[in-house]
Amino acid sequence: STWKEVRFDHGKTRFALLHKHSDVKCADCHRDQHFKDTPRDCVACHRKDDAHKAVFGPKCETCHDDRDWKASTFQHERDTRYPLRGEHRKATCEKCHRVPVAREKTPSGCAACHRNDDVHKGSLGTRCESCHSERGWRGSTFNHDRETKFPLRDKHRAARCQSCHKEPAAIVKLPLTCIGCHRSDDTHRGSLGERCERCHGERSWKDTRFDHDRDTRYALRAKHRDAKCQACHKDPAFRDKLPDTCIGCHRADDQSKGHKSRYGEKCETCHAERGWKQVLFDHGRDTRYRLANKHAAVKCDACHRGVLYRDKLDAQCIGCHEKDDKHRAQLGRRCERCHDERSWNETSFDHARSRFPLLGRHVAVACKQCHASPAFKDARTECVACHEKQDTHKQRLGPKCEACHNARDWRLWDFDHDRRSRFALDGGHRALQCVACHVVAVRDKVTLSSTCGSCHRRDDVHDGNFGLQCERCHFTESWKRLRSRPGVRIPGVAGPGSGRAR
Repeated sequence: STWKEVRFDHGKTRFALLHKHSDVKCADCHRDQHFKDTPRDCVACHRKDDAHKAVFGPKCETCHDDRDWKASTFQHERDTRYPLRGEHRKATCEKCHRVPVAREKTPSGCAACHRNDDVHKGSLGTRCESCHSERGWRGSTFNHDRETKFPLRDKHRAARCQSCHKEPAAIVKLPLTCIGCHRSDDTHRGSLGERCERCHGERSWKDTRFDHDRDTRYALRAKHRDAKCQACHKDPAFRDKLPDTCIGCHRADDQSKGHKSRYGEKCETCHAERGWKQVLFDHGRDTRYRLANKHAAVKCDACHRGVLYRDKLDAQCIGCHEKDDKHRAQLGRRCERCHDERSWNETSFDHARSRFPLLGRHVAVACKQCHASPAFKDARTECVACHEKQDTHKQRLGPKCEACHNARDWRLWDFDHDRRSRFALDGGHRALQCVACHVVAVRDKVTLSSTCGSCHRRDDVHDGNFGLQCERCHFTESWKRLRSRPGVRIPGVAGPGSGRAR
């Protein structure tokens, strides 16, 4: 009926004109009059109207419809796998979708959008949702005790995250041990190992809860209780096991104190933990040799000069006092027979037990008067050895003074010439002095001749014509008196008289 009137029903096509499209002129979409080739995509007509600048791709119908371009039908919770909650509801689409989705899929991780907001600088990893929520960036929902294997207690609870997490968690996994964070705080410098929790707690680094008596086999007592850990633990304690003997730590002290390992390695035999200088060793109780008097004040080194358990000491006095023996071993090795521990100079020697018992005046005589040297056995037992200067006889009666004298008094003498010699003194001989006959000094035995001529040769008026047996004619009472013989008379000589012949 007319050319200009159109009876075409666009609703019968694959693109029905609804809402805003119903008022649009045909030429606005079909600009080249090629109706069948006209694209049905929104972006074909509305590219200039795309405020997103193609970031969300060509499928505008995903978010918009033909009722109103500015309104959006897109529901992020329904139409995506990433529901918007909290502060994310206020964010514009461009805040997250900055790259065309057709070219690069928008990541769902927090760090993709909030990397610049990460005050941790990546040290806690990229899973921001572990600590933070969409309600607010500054709040933290992370529960360290529940969500990790390292619960935070005491001082750790107040510590900032960056104190431990200094490197990105994805690169460096934090250790669960104390030494992992506190190595620089370890004043022991590793000498006590790496298990800090054995001694320290999280309340305070300076406080220690390690009980050496309870947690080890070596209880600390007395001086050991005040000792610093490093005094014994000079190497890592869990690498090199410490010895539990005294010498293990005090070997250097053993050298400096003068023992020089001579008393063995059992220091506890003498010393205690109360003090190194205090000695518990009781020589009388712990050995077979009791120390008394002077020995009680003697230092150990005075006797123990060798190695104690290798060189066994002689229990006799001479074992230590051989150099002090002034007797030059003449009196044997049993010093205790004369000396005791009260004083070396004092002696309890009983001279009566010797070959020369002290009697009379000898009892009060000092030892040195007879024993010129400590070599007592060198002293002679003859009287003349000590009394040679007092010998008024000038050795004319021999060296055996005891033949006439005794120890009661030197001036007393009890020699009986008649009984103890072969020459009885009678007559004129009885009043003679000893030196009248004993004229010559002798060194050994008196051997005077018993004949008259041996002493009276000068008195012999006969000049030896009658021989040396004067007693055949003369008497001892008087030299001039003669024995008479029958028929014989000697002129000028008296006749027979009384008297015993010599």
